[in-house]
Amino acid sequence: MDEKTMNQENDQQEQVDNDSIKEQEGKETNEEDYNQNSELNEQLEKLESEKQELQDKLLRTQADFDNFRRRTQMEKESDLKYKSQELVTEILPALDNFERALQTEVHGEGAQGFVDGVKMVYDQLHQALEKAGVEEIQAENEQFDPNVHQAVMQVQEEGYDSNQIVNVLQKGYKLKDRVIRPAMVQVNE
Repeated sequence: MDEKTMNQENDQQEQVDNDSIKEQEGKETNEEDYNQNSELNEQLEKLESEKQELQDKLLRTQADFDNFRRRTQMEKESDLKYKSQELVTEILPALDNFERALQTEVHGEGAQGFVDGVKMVYDQLHQALEKAGVEEIQAENEQFDPNVHQAVMQVQEEGYDSNQIVNVLQKGYKLKDRVIRPAMVQVNE
């Protein structure tokens, strides 16, 4: 073989070797690119998952805060609405005692003046409670309602229906729409 042919064969061999090397390098580069893309995809998926978790957490936190704010507002409104409940609860026994005092029989004019003074104090106290939103629970001759009445005994009386209140032993009171003290009653069987 001549030198020219030999050089051509060597050139071709080199070309094949170079192509083979380039192809091998291309495969390695493709593998590296694939591995790199795969890692990037995994990182992207991880970041998207974390982002979704944070968004969910943010939404839950916002909802919790909104619920807290609403609950706090309702508690404030309730506190304002029933702010005098504790005071009324403390005053009711005094009101009961005034009523008992007014039911006693009076003998003599001096005593009558005293009773009139007690009645005036009782009326003022009663009016002050009404202004605060306290109202008496109607019970006499009403149908028994366990939400506002407390039955302490059952009796059999003629002229009354079953579950009708026969006698009120202690008056009951409501503050606005809340029962402070149920009326203690006798109920017909």
